[in-house]
Amino acid sequence: MNILITGGAGFIGSNLCEFFLAQGHNVTCLDNFSTGKRENIQPFFSQYPSAFQLIEGDIRNLETCRRAVVGVDYVLHEAALGSVPRSINDPITTNEVNISGFLNMLVAARDEKVKRFIFAASSSTYGDSTALPKVEENIGRPLSPYAITKYVNELYADVFCRTYGMEYIGLRYFNVFGRRQDPNGAYAAVIPLFVKLLIEHKQPIINGDGEYSRDFTYIDNVLLMNKLAIEAKVGSDAVNQIYNTAFGERTTLNQLLGALKELLSQFDPEIQNIEPIHGPNRSGDIPHSLASIDKAKHLLGYAPKFSMYEGLKNAVDWYWKQNK
Repeated sequence: MNILITGGAGFIGSNLCEFFLAQGHNVTCLDNFSTGKRENIQPFFSQYPSAFQLIEGDIRNLETCRRAVVGVDYVLHEAALGSVPRSINDPITTNEVNISGFLNMLVAARDEKVKRFIFAASSSTYGDSTALPKVEENIGRPLSPYAITKYVNELYADVFCRTYGMEYIGLRYFNVFGRRQDPNGAYAAVIPLFVKLLIEHKQPIINGDGEYSRDFTYIDNVLLMNKLAIEAKVGSDAVNQIYNTAFGERTTLNQLLGALKELLSQFDPEIQNIEPIHGPNRSGDIPHSLASIDKAKHLLGYAPKFSMYEGLKNAVDWYWKQNK
């Protein structure tokens, strides 16, 4: 297959590139390197010289999107400006990338008659809904500009399906973590940030009392969901759907920190004694997040292979080796 992965130099995108290249497919990465990293994809040029190519460009440019989709069977659209706090600080750029860029990719994929458009949706779409677990058909009002953009993506995909006959699958990612997730920068995700601080013997800051909970999802479960989204039978009930992409268990920030300290203290026993600092709750944060994965199990045959703790063990090993 010929697969285009937008945002392919990012954390999730580069893992997808590696996964599908290893399966023998041709992969094109489209990235402008605003958040993606060249080192994430550098090995692929030598490992897969005839199967991997990079297009350096921005999804906000329609002609770039048209060039990227030529001859492509499937689009895996990962390119976006993530982070709730970033979107609160700069809603305009978040909107331009996540909505206008998304629409450009949809138009380009439609015109090229791409077989299926698979995209990274977000658990932030559940907004102020307090129901647990989160079920795909029941959402609340968005709590951030980022959440609005990801919900608009779902609406656009559905309209393109109804209006132009495009097939799509949206994957609502729940707090994905694992190798290559950047621990640096103002908008670093909580797991790589905590790992970095603990390795440096610095106190992590927990927003609030630490009892907010998340359905932390290891990267390999996300790779599996993307594979299943590609393999879903054309015209079946499994396509033109939104799916939670998660493990289906929730962990509080206090529990997360405890697990990280336990795992890292195997390398450095002093880490076990580091205590967190508690700060204020963050604006736009959902208190609790837990996915129902019943729909993905039923329609896609999804069976996640890695629990949060199993994924953490792998991630901690990776970060420790990178640090040495």
